[in-house]
Formats: sequence, structure tokens, C-alpha cells
Amino acid sequence: MKTASFLFPKDKVAFIKSTSSMKEAMEQLEQHYYTALPIVDEGGKYVGTLSEGDLLWTLKNKPGVTFENMDEIPVSSIKKHIRNECVSIDAFMEDMLAKAADQNFVPVVDDKQIFLGIIRRKDIIAYYMNNITD
Repeated sequence: MKTASFLFPKDKVAFIKSTSSMKEAMEQLEQHYYTALPIVDEGGKYVGTLSEGDLLWTLKNKPGVTFENMDEIPVSSIKKHIRNECVSIDAFMEDMLAKAADQNFVPVVDDKQIFLGIIRRKDIIAYYMNNITD
């Protein structure tokens, strides 16, 4: 089965632009109760994932960064500790299980690497549960 049937589309996914500030990223994480967000560049391409941990390590290890000046720190300057591997919209669900073991979500892109949305771990697990028990 193709991943397209399980796509949680971009217009329903919280994500941040690579030009966003650290403060904007933290607000998105807080507002949606997420632990990580996809990062999309100005052209709409998926360029990585920002996690809560990335923000905390930046606050701890980057001299001069405080809650008061987080709006001056671009997301693009933050060291990322995870990289959610993306898949093509034409990928098959059978290829998702290994990714779901290491990622809360799998970013989905088209053939030009344009971010289309995500496949959530819970949807991957549900797919396999339904196929194992049938």
C-alpha cells in the first residue's frame, strides 16, 4: 500500500520555516504539544527536524542565548541532533516500519523534495496491527 493513503497533509501539520526564530519554534512546540517539528525552507523543501532537545541544548551551550533574546536566533543556526529521514509520496507502507522505530513521524516529499506532510508513527503502527491481526 502506498504512503499517500496515510498522509497527514502539510496544511494540517505544524512545521516551521528555516528562517523562523528559536522563539517561534518554541511557541509552535508549546502550542501543539509536539516534541519535534519538520523544518521547511523558503522553497517549500523539507530540510530537517527541530526537537525540544535541540532548543534546550542551544540554551545551555550557546553563550549569550537567553529566553529574552531567542527571537534573534534563527532556527537555521541551531545544531540539530536528529534527522527524520523523509520518504517519497510514492513509497510503500511496507518500508515505514524501520523508520517508525526511530522517528515520531516520517516526512513525505515529492520528487522535487517539496514537503507534502507527514506519516505519523501511530498510523504506521495501526497499519501493521491491522495487517497482522487480519
